[in-house]
Order: sequence, then structure tokens, then C-alpha cells
Amino acid sequence: MTKPDKITDKVRLQDAQALAQGYSPAIRAMEIASIVSFVALEGVLAYKLWSTHHTGPWMLTLAVVLGYLAADFVSGFVHWMGDTWGSTEMPVLGKAFIRPFREHHVDEKAITRHDFVETNGNNCLVSLPVAALAVAVPLNGPGWVFLAAFLGAMIFWVMATNQFHKWSHLDAPPAIIHFLQRVHLILPPDHHRIHHTAPFNQYYCITVGWMNRPLRMIHFFPLMERLITFVTGQLPRQDDIGTEAAQALVAVDDATEVPVLQAAKELLKASTEESAPSVSSRSSP
Repeated sequence: MTKPDKITDKVRLQDAQALAQGYSPAIRAMEIASIVSFVALEGVLAYKLWSTHHTGPWMLTLAVVLGYLAADFVSGFVHWMGDTWGSTEMPVLGKAFIRPFREHHVDEKAITRHDFVETNGNNCLVSLPVAALAVAVPLNGPGWVFLAAFLGAMIFWVMATNQFHKWSHLDAPPAIIHFLQRVHLILPPDHHRIHHTAPFNQYYCITVGWMNRPLRMIHFFPLMERLITFVTGQLPRQDDIGTEAAQALVAVDDATEVPVLQAAKELLKASTEESAPSVSSRSSP
């Protein structure tokens, strides 16, 4: 079996300067328009929620907390997709979405040099469909109000994810930000540093990071990768870390059983061992 340190030795890093140059004026204009549209939709939603009588503080608090957890999962899923699949050479998606993920692996501090637009524009763009859906939800009952509030909270935290992510890479964040990181209410630097260990294949959730350990325990992302590779034949992380390292990593993942499967095999083995004596005693003369 290939050891993790051997995989790290095989990792091929891309050129940081070439990746940074992929941020074009057209992409920036798209990000500015996305931020303006996102703020407008969230403002309309907040006004609608404020105006309805089918609401209360506990309902809104629950919607905000569940939205935070959902945003953490969404951030991990999108991060995993951007890190693992596709190429920076793909039309539109390659330059606008995949490029920032690949740049971040070779230049972690690049995000700290990005202004508000470059930091948050992409997340606003991907949040627009959900924002429009939340505004369209009819607020004619508590259930619908909760759904609209949950969707609005989730995409607000999704929008804030890259800002939290940026703060986790600052050498000296503001005092209030450092406190929130220390009590793990936003993404802490030490927690996120686990992801930045080549080959960059774990701890993808970057809103707050609460979902990283549960998803790792159930091997969520390796199982998704096996499924996609089985269906498409594509090799995960090939464009990001190179073919040799990607193949070695797949070999390690294939040799590692999911804990649920390990437990099931142990239970089956124990059950077989317990039933064996009784079977042999009935068969003896």
C-alpha cells in the first residue's frame, strides 16, 4: 500500500502566478453583479419575514442554526467538487470557479490579498437561485415561513463562508474574529490547516468546520469519489495534484474499508462463530 507521505512526494503543484492571472475583468464584473443581486434578494426576504405574523424568535433561531449547519455541509460539498473534479481549462467554469480552488492550494495567502468582491463574489453567484427560491416561498403558514427563513439563513452563511475562510488564513485577525475562531464559532486556523496538508483530500467544510469529523467518520467524500469514478471513469484530483499522486491516492482509498462495513463484517464474523458450535453439536451422533 502507498503511504501518505509517499503520496505527498508525488504531488505536482500548479503555477500560482498563472492561476492568479485567470481572474479577468469579465469575471470581476460578474461577481459585482452577483453581490448586488444577492444583497437585494436577501433584503426582500428579510422584509417579507419581518412583515408576516407566522413567525417567532424560536422559529427564526432554529432556522439560523440549522442553516449554519447546512451551509457548512454545502461549503464542504462545493469545496470538494472544486478541489476534486474538472480542470482550470474548462470553459467558463474552469476560470470562474475551479481556478480559485487550485490557486488556493499553491498559494494559501492569496485569499488574504483578495478584496471583498473577489473574496465573496463567487459565493453570491452560486447562492442566487436559492435566494430567489426563498423569496418566492409563500409565507402563508408557519411551515412555509420556517422554510423561507432556513433557506435565507443557509445562503447567508454560504455567502459568508469565504470571508470566514479568508480570516482563517490571516496572520493577525481582528480581536473579535480571533475570539470567534478560538471558541470555534467560525472556521479556526488550526482546524482548517488539516485540509492544507497535501494531497488536500480531507476537511473540506469551511464555514465553521463542524461537519468535517462526522463526514470523515462515514467516509462520505471517498464514497462519493468511488461512485463518480465508477460511473464516469474520471480520476479524482488528477488536474490538481497530477496523475501519479491521484492514482496513488485512489489506491489507498480503495484499500481502506468504510468503518460501517468493517463493523458489519465483525458482527457477521462473530455471529458465525457463535452459531458454529451449536451446528456441530447437532450434527454429531
